[in-house]
Amino acid sequence: MLKEFKEFAMRGSVVDMAVGIVIGAAFGTIVKSFVDDVLMPPIGLLLGNVDFSNLFITLKEGSKAAGPYVSLASAKAAGAVTLNLGVFINTIISFIIIAFAVFLVIKGMNTLRRKQEEAPATEPPPSREVQLLEEIRNALVKRG
Repeated sequence: MLKEFKEFAMRGSVVDMAVGIVIGAAFGTIVKSFVDDVLMPPIGLLLGNVDFSNLFITLKEGSKAAGPYVSLASAKAAGAVTLNLGVFINTIISFIIIAFAVFLVIKGMNTLRRKQEEAPATEPPPSREVQLLEEIRNALVKRG
């Protein structure tokens, strides 16, 4: 059973899939940081100093402290029930960026696949025996 598992795990497709998952997770982290730390601050600044990570609606005040809360972290620390709109917006933007990146990768792969399919397969030259048989046939046709 251990031998079968090793053969399964060492198959090219399984290893490729594992590498893809690791790179995908790292890419997701990079995109999240890009959205949270690079993209959203200037957008928030343009919209009047809105910090999207702290854009929330308090549904129920916390038992530890009453609102209003300055930040989402302070609301959570107080035990408040919140609707976290800013976090949701950041997640949607991250998803769109990742989906677009995956689309570009798939589009590139499909383009390469089409080019390979369009390229005519060159036939290998006939073997020496086939060439001799063709010469004999042509000589017989000329005589006949």
